[in-house]
Amino acid sequence: MNITHIRNATQLITYAGKRLLIDPMLAPKGAYPGFPGTAHADLRNPLVELPVDVNTLLDADAVIVTHTHDDHWDRTAAELIAKDKPIYVQNDSDAALLRSQGFSNLTVMTDATTFGDIQIAKTHGGQHGTDRAYAVPELAERLGEACGVVLRHPDERTLYLAGDTVWREEVVADLQKHQPDVVVLNAGYAHVIGFGPIIMGQEDVLNVHFLLPQAKIVASHMEAINHCLLTRSALREYVEANQVSDAVSIPQDGETVIF
Repeated sequence: MNITHIRNATQLITYAGKRLLIDPMLAPKGAYPGFPGTAHADLRNPLVELPVDVNTLLDADAVIVTHTHDDHWDRTAAELIAKDKPIYVQNDSDAALLRSQGFSNLTVMTDATTFGDIQIAKTHGGQHGTDRAYAVPELAERLGEACGVVLRHPDERTLYLAGDTVWREEVVADLQKHQPDVVVLNAGYAHVIGFGPIIMGQEDVLNVHFLLPQAKIVASHMEAINHCLLTRSALREYVEANQVSDAVSIPQDGETVIF
């Protein structure tokens, strides 16, 4: 298993011989305004350029889109990715959106989806913000649904991509159910003003380690989007202080982690 961290939540994962592109945000630096009502909304997204030639990403065997916020599926991805590329999405609503963009080879993920001989299971229990945020109808609609995915293959370790979620008991139960060997956490601690975090942060990295001490953790979704408050250097200092550095990888954009 090779996990190449591209930028934000975009990753190119080689798993059981297949190249899977996760949550492609492919626009050049500064293409979009910052997310309104979030931390540092005056900054334009993405904050950094792609670290690789975009053509190396377009050559993937399949694409997995955990949800369709602009920092996980942007207009540039919709323009550049081949319309017949196999794409896996979380629900019928996202499938309808991509179908309206011209994509024809769409699969809505379940607990028992496959891509060749790779098993793909949709995660359960994630929530893209706190209960307090979801109590506000307008904000709940804006945050919407988001999922993660679990990849299994007889020749590979089990990989759990948590997706955009905060730490909650339902996520704990899902992690305990799947007992993954490798966990990718969107750990940038993105904030909506007045409502707090909408994805995980440094304490949640430690929470996952305590829950699954044998698992390797890959921290992503940092330093690329306006509302993410946790930096790589701060997280590195935190895991070093808690003496869990051996369990946590914090890749730079373009860096590959091998398991």
